[in-house]
Amino acid sequence: MTTSSDTDTDTQSATTSSGAAAAAEAAAQGVDTALSTSPEGRAARTGPGDGPGGASRATGATRVGRSWPVVTLSRAWRQLTSMRTALLLLFLLALAAVPGSLIPQKNLNPLNVQEYFANHPKLAPILDRFSVFSVFSAPWFAAIYLLLFISLIGCLSSRIRWHAKALFGRPPKAPARPSRLAGGSKWSTSATPEEVVEAAHTTLRGRRFRVAVPAAGATRPGGAPDHSVAAEKGYLRETGNLVFHVALVLLLAGVGFGSWFGYQGTVLLVTGDGFTNGVVSYDQFSHGRLIKTNQLTPFSVNLDAFHATYQPNAEPKTFTADVSYATSLNGPKKQSTIRVNHPLDIGSAKVYLIGHGYAPHFVLRNAQHAVIWESYTACTPRDAKFTSSCTVKIPDTGLPDVGSPKAPQQLAFTGVFTPTTTLDPAQGYVSSFPADDAPGMTINAWVGNLHLNEGLPQNVYALDTTDLKQVRIDGPIGRQQIAQVLAVNNPRENTVSGLPGGYTLSVDSVREFATFQTKSDPFKGVVLVAAIFIILGLVTSLRVRRRRVWVRVRPAGPGEDGPTVVEVGGLTRADPEGFFGELSTITNEIRAATPVTAGGIPRPATEPAATAAEPAPATEPAPATEPAPATAVPAVPSAPATAPDGDGAASRTTDREPR
Repeated sequence: MTTSSDTDTDTQSATTSSGAAAAAEAAAQGVDTALSTSPEGRAARTGPGDGPGGASRATGATRVGRSWPVVTLSRAWRQLTSMRTALLLLFLLALAAVPGSLIPQKNLNPLNVQEYFANHPKLAPILDRFSVFSVFSAPWFAAIYLLLFISLIGCLSSRIRWHAKALFGRPPKAPARPSRLAGGSKWSTSATPEEVVEAAHTTLRGRRFRVAVPAAGATRPGGAPDHSVAAEKGYLRETGNLVFHVALVLLLAGVGFGSWFGYQGTVLLVTGDGFTNGVVSYDQFSHGRLIKTNQLTPFSVNLDAFHATYQPNAEPKTFTADVSYATSLNGPKKQSTIRVNHPLDIGSAKVYLIGHGYAPHFVLRNAQHAVIWESYTACTPRDAKFTSSCTVKIPDTGLPDVGSPKAPQQLAFTGVFTPTTTLDPAQGYVSSFPADDAPGMTINAWVGNLHLNEGLPQNVYALDTTDLKQVRIDGPIGRQQIAQVLAVNNPRENTVSGLPGGYTLSVDSVREFATFQTKSDPFKGVVLVAAIFIILGLVTSLRVRRRRVWVRVRPAGPGEDGPTVVEVGGLTRADPEGFFGELSTITNEIRAATPVTAGGIPRPATEPAATAAEPAPATEPAPATEPAPATAVPAVPSAPATAPDGDGAASRTTDREPR
């Protein structure tokens, strides 16, 4: 027999389930939204001073001894550690990094910065005042970065505490009528309530649900015995979510600390040359603010040989650099081979092979054939077949100054190096293969003031011809030509003459060069581990489904078959169709363990509504002497995330839903 209190409870459950479904739509969007609907989440996000009546509580707190600065700082902390602030700071960090990719940076392209100042004499000083030319070391960028860390850590700390408590808590109590939930079922059985509860407990535990059963002798608010089972599964979804965010914080921390304690340098070595791990040895060097450049890992590296092989179609095949290195000043030499993506490990530093090319040997002689200057000069590759641009600058030529005022006579040469030289009718001399099978050089000569002694930085791979005059030279293709074509391996065709003072220039051999990058990042292991956990956390949070199942057993009322009635229902936050299939399987297993009475065939307690927005029909409370009619509840396609608890108080189960 159904009492009036049970009828009121049932009616309230049916009425409040529609409101719970509305709240569930927001909760179904993810764990972050669900956190904001729980009392623990609201406390972590807003604190006791926010929300309706927050001002009065803060004022009351001030009256009992909290001064207004303390209240202000408390509210500021809650605002800083909210998820909304973290997202805003993350957006600001991405926005602040944009100038660093659009405007040249001092630590990467000092020459481009100098050129920017020359092209924008009014704008550049203003940008420099705001550290736009050194964005990633600017105070305002560091402030955003630090605030983001504090916000994420503060936000995650409260979520981790809440999740740790939820992991060891009990699933929410079973609602009064779980069969009225979407996909729920109800049937009559001759088994005792204790037998049904035991069967449900066994079935759900077998499916690895966390199961809670009321203690022996527990009663419902109306005084009736509480025979129910509450089960929950899918906590790994929130665990994966937290792992993802914690790993993201660790990744950002690893990148940040790596930039503070790391360094990298780039150096170009012609075969036979070497370098030491010091600032002066590198062509480009950048380091973190907390690095002491006089305490770098001590080592030296020498390039003994470079080998490059190519496919018949000129595609690269292998690049290897044979090196010898030592880890101390007088230490023994060790041999190693550096290949692409296979660096040389020396302590906390790694030496990578990042490029290669050709360096012809230039020799300048005077009229008496004495060598004035010689050097292997690296040429810049400009296509896949290593056609390369060469620039040679010779400031100390020994030629007398000319003009008034006196200006030095310095020599410069520009040219195009072709490793395998062939004559193209349309383009002239070009390279047909990357290997140096038939090296050639097309060269031009210049004389004048190079301005190399004035202390201003210059690009070694470019020539400013403002104060230079082109010289007509003699060579293999004739006299007084603007350009000459030299055959590097042919002693009769590798020299040009006709230079000022009777000088000659020869290109008599070629070597390969290799570009190396030394990089030290003591936190790269942290970044790698964090990246792995980011992927694992993301996959877990996307694959695991959160779901709850309830079983309520009660004595049969008038008009119901059998001594016992069993009701089964459940909720999920995602994939309702898949969950309904799982719920149906669980229901069948419980039913198979409990004998069904004649006429007590299991059936869904509710029929799905035509639309989720259709309101539930109004019901009238039934007299105490007659059973209350079943009230249809609209089905929610996304599976409501909450349900009223055992005494019909929907507010408590809604607040407890994020668990």
